[in-house]
Amino acid sequence: MAWDPTNAEQVARYSRQLLLAEVGARGQAALGAARVVVVGAGGLGAPVLTYLAAAGVGRLVVVDGDVVDATNLHRQVLFTGDDVGRPKPAAARPRLEALDPWGEIEIVCERLTPANAGRLLAGADVAIDATDNFAARFLLNDACRLAGVPLVHGGLTRFGGLVTTFVPKGPCYRCFFPRPPESGRIPGCGEEGVLGPAVGVVGSLQALEAVKVIVGAQADALVGRLLVLDLWKPAFELIALPADPDCSLCGSAPEITDLDPAEPFYHPA
Repeated sequence: MAWDPTNAEQVARYSRQLLLAEVGARGQAALGAARVVVVGAGGLGAPVLTYLAAAGVGRLVVVDGDVVDATNLHRQVLFTGDDVGRPKPAAARPRLEALDPWGEIEIVCERLTPANAGRLLAGADVAIDATDNFAARFLLNDACRLAGVPLVHGGLTRFGGLVTTFVPKGPCYRCFFPRPPESGRIPGCGEEGVLGPAVGVVGSLQALEAVKVIVGAQADALVGRLLVLDLWKPAFELIALPADPDCSLCGSAPEITDLDPAEPFYHPA
């Protein structure tokens, strides 16, 4: 069920964001009609999904092939100890439905692959990279660019991370990260740790970026800019992210024109 301005319960629920000139009734209608694909339902996915469901996004597609583990619980706030061992999208669904009884939650309990990426992104207004590995990041970036779908990217460090938004006519992930790093070169949170509240901040910023794109405020989004956060110090840095004319995906002579299932970039090491 999309946004209905005659529904008193909906008007009450969204009243505070309806007051914002940047959102208003028109923006709320856009949120209610939007289809957002969130790849990853873990540390970043939890705040992304929570805030987008609460904001009234009409259809959320939750893509994750992992199950809830006890080590997830300090930062993946959609889950409780009772969810350990359950597929993450299935465990998240009832909580997201409770946040937005008018929205639709589609769960995909599998990993993003070259075979399913096109189907999952079809008709999407925006996709969100809440993944935790480079194979998924490169695949999602390439799939979104080829499908013309805006992509909000987030990454994590121990006490913060980075956020940026890629749109069809702007730079893409490969413009500043042409190739995946060598396996083991960049440690993950399982090796160097991560602080739960910091993950929540990065994921919340991703949700905000998605809202901007949906309501038509793309000019205010982090397009061509990379926001880097260290929340322990704290320190915030905004870095220009120009398009690379030689980018293998979005440059003047692109080499990547489809999602080749044999491409090693798309498969975890």
